[in-house]
Amino acid sequence: MILMDTHIWIWWIHNDDRLTDSVREHIEANEDEGLGISVFSCWEVAKLVEVKKLILPCSIDEWMDTALAYPGIQQIELTPEIAIESTKLPGEFHRDPADQIIVATARIYDCPLLTVDEKILSYSHVQLLK
Repeated sequence: MILMDTHIWIWWIHNDDRLTDSVREHIEANEDEGLGISVFSCWEVAKLVEVKKLILPCSIDEWMDTALAYPGIQQIELTPEIAIESTKLPGEFHRDPADQIIVATARIYDCPLLTVDEKILSYSHVQLLK
């Protein structure tokens, strides 16, 4: 399984041009093994819609149902272990709680994270796919 960062998931669902061929290949190659989505990414999408930083072609409820039903998607719950790990990330990591939860999720599940977020890409304590 790989874990997709929130923006990667959104771009994949919307077939966004910002999704590079390399990222698309990683997604396609892992559909059978699992494309993890943190439940915190669901919250993050809903918040982006709430503050109008993301405009969806349908209601957030409909979008979420559709996006979570895509091939290979596995919703990953927020557990106490992930919550605690997010507060104890080794080294220097920025203070964005969504990124902390997503990185902690990848660490707890020992799976690579698919992202283009520079702040996460520069963090050496998580497996990354680029």
